Amino acid sequence: MTVQMMTVQDCVELAVVERGGMIESRHIGAAVVLSPDGTTAAVHGNAEAHVLPRSSLKPLQAVACLTAGAPLEGEQLALSTASHAGTDRHADVVRAMLIEGGLTEDDLGCPPDWPADSATRDAIVREHGAPTRLRMNCSGKHAAMLRACVASSWPTEGYLDPEHPLQVHIREVVERLAGEKVAGTTIDGCGAPVHALTLAGLARAIHRVGTASARSPFALHRVAGTLVQTVREMPWTIDGPGRADTVAIERLGVFAKGGAEGVMVMVAPDGTTVALKTLDGSLRARTIVAAALLARAGALTAAQVDDLAGALPLAVLGGGTGVGSIRPAPGI
Repeated sequence: MTVQMMTVQDCVELAVVERGGMIESRHIGAAVVLSPDGTTAAVHGNAEAHVLPRSSLKPLQAVACLTAGAPLEGEQLALSTASHAGTDRHADVVRAMLIEGGLTEDDLGCPPDWPADSATRDAIVREHGAPTRLRMNCSGKHAAMLRACVASSWPTEGYLDPEHPLQVHIREVVERLAGEKVAGTTIDGCGAPVHALTLAGLARAIHRVGTASARSPFALHRVAGTLVQTVREMPWTIDGPGRADTVAIERLGVFAKGGAEGVMVMVAPDGTTVALKTLDGSLRARTIVAAALLARAGALTAAQVDDLAGALPLAVLGGGTGVGSIRPAPGI
């Protein structure tokens, strides 16, 4: 199946890289902003262009695992939607998720990897360790998928096959939340299926998850609300200390989930939602652009965005001294 993905014609300028008063680089892409009630507040570029959400799909996959019966709470629940840094704390939670389901690290279908956290990686290297599946940033998602299989009496073997009962259920939940059919399916870096959605569809889905109530009488909304509330209470789980998603949640109270190739979704405390993608796949500007779009919609203050910018690696250096910055494009 051929899917027409986002093109240059679908994009506008989202961010610039300024060095010494000169614009050295520009990042183009598209973004959509939804109001707290879910109506469209702003569109930059073509919101109907298709994208692969990559790890920004994890909140939807996690909700599907929970509705399939995965019995996760607290840290384990938050890790189900994480792209974690592989610290010992992250690894311990994922290990517990597996053990409590009668599973082992060998059941994980994600590839072995080094932790993204440099201090943890250095410690493992000093101990002559090696990459493991447990340290792979998507291991929490995979553990949640396995727990869902155990709970629903589905086979754990082959759980990543797009036609496995779990993956069929995930696709159905994604389509329900996005309000559109999946345009195409391929395989993400971790080995799990990833589904192509329009940017607008991704925004709708994340808005529904991000504004759901943990007290809803409807199971889908209840588990979504509990998931988001838990991540906001434990921001270290979804990324890691000093890392972009964790920093944004800590400083702004948002729900933030980045994906590979420049995807970002962010939900403000009042429910205003942003979904964006940079066409070149760059990650460096996506968090601050999302925050700036929320501020432009009135969901955050300029001071909050400035505070976030100071905590992110946005400085452009010359000889070790700041000579510029990565910042949202004018008009964003």
